Amino acid sequence: MARTVTNHPDQDRYVIETESGPVGFAEYRIQDDTIEFTHTLIDEDKREKGMASDLVQAALDDVRANTQLRVVAVCPYVSHWLSTHPDYQDLQTR
Repeated sequence: MARTVTNHPDQDRYVIETESGPVGFAEYRIQDDTIEFTHTLIDEDKREKGMASDLVQAALDDVRANTQLRVVAVCPYVSHWLSTHPDYQDLQTR
């Protein structure tokens, strides 16, 4: 199942889609030099398929590649994901 993640800055969220359409999002809030990931949601029938992990990794890859923002993980899922991926912890500010 092909997955794409796209930033929608007008909605303050990254959206993950499959060929059938959007299946989830990671909401964020930008303040000064930080991006706070506040909530991650995957459609219930799509959970346990690695979608949330793919979404968070793609979002953090985009933050790293295209901004100078520091990450604040308010969302419990993003916080847990970062704790299990040490190669992304350099993005965190706290």
